[in-house]
Amino acid sequence: MSLALKEVALRVNGDQHIYATSVELAGGFKTGGFNILLGPTLAGKTTLMRLMAGLLKPTSGEVWFAGCDVTGVPVRERRVAMVYQQFINYPHLSVFENIASPLRVERVPAAQVAARVGRIAELLRLTSMLDRRPAELSGGQQQRAALARALVKDADLVLLDEPLANLDYKLREGLREELPRLFADRDCTVVYATTEPAEALLLGGHTATVDAGRITQFGETGAVYRQPRDLATARAFSDPPINTAPVVKRGGRIELTDSVSWPAAGALTRLADGPYTAGLRPHHVQPATNGAGGVRVEGRVSIAEISGSESVVHFDMHGSTWVSQSHGVQRFRVGETAVFVLDVAHGLYFGADGRRVHTES
Repeated sequence: MSLALKEVALRVNGDQHIYATSVELAGGFKTGGFNILLGPTLAGKTTLMRLMAGLLKPTSGEVWFAGCDVTGVPVRERRVAMVYQQFINYPHLSVFENIASPLRVERVPAAQVAARVGRIAELLRLTSMLDRRPAELSGGQQQRAALARALVKDADLVLLDEPLANLDYKLREGLREELPRLFADRDCTVVYATTEPAEALLLGGHTATVDAGRITQFGETGAVYRQPRDLATARAFSDPPINTAPVVKRGGRIELTDSVSWPAAGALTRLADGPYTAGLRPHHVQPATNGAGGVRVEGRVSIAEISGSESVVHFDMHGSTWVSQSHGVQRFRVGETAVFVLDVAHGLYFGADGRRVHTES
């Protein structure tokens, strides 16, 4: 069961929220896995999901599901389940009745309700909490209850809008591992929205990068990450943000500054001379103390952060701010001048129109 947007656009009070978008998402979870919408806050991910669900009607274009045009079909007449970042449970109902509520609306027989609630509660480790009220649960347990209520419907289309964003790190990690198992035996289309590139890579499947109301690229998650079509996609798929800087291709070299350049190796030699934008992800910018090979540059440290087993260092170089991300604890003092190494072999290059120029050999 595939879901397709055909030239779908949305205008609200004269403002363009979604530009004309055409994309066909991967079909059933068994064959396609997650369909991920990746982009920053306010990029348009939730709006796209509401258009997919039928909660919003597009200004133009069509929404197709399982080979049928469902553009004008109201959400109550479709088998759709949606879980939001701000999870909602009915405070006056027990966990059992919260999960069972969509089945009650569908008038499912009581015996089937008990069986289906019991099965999903066991999968989400809620069995011992079915008699409790939501206020008696932790945040993670409440989110699992909200997920259970959506999943118990056996919906054809499941929309998960940043469902783990408000949970602590340990709970997020646990549920990320759990989610694929929950859908493993289901023939449904799953769409998962996130702002985190690492989460998209962990979940796999297929990813659509979303930027300012547009889907900039859609494809197998690893391929979109490795081969972004344009600068907007590369920025959406990098956290910390990708480093970008103007460079000039001149003869056999790429020039970053008057004193920093490197050979235009391999397919780069076929690029026409002229200006480009170079992009380098933070983990390809390493402290020189790590012994990494590449192009050495100096920068003045402005921020030095240690996050778990990683160090993130911001440094100013020739009027622009760069970010280095490395394993282990790196000790830097704010204000000091430090040496970093650019792994230019992993550089991405973009033309004046923002499109990536292909530099693979």
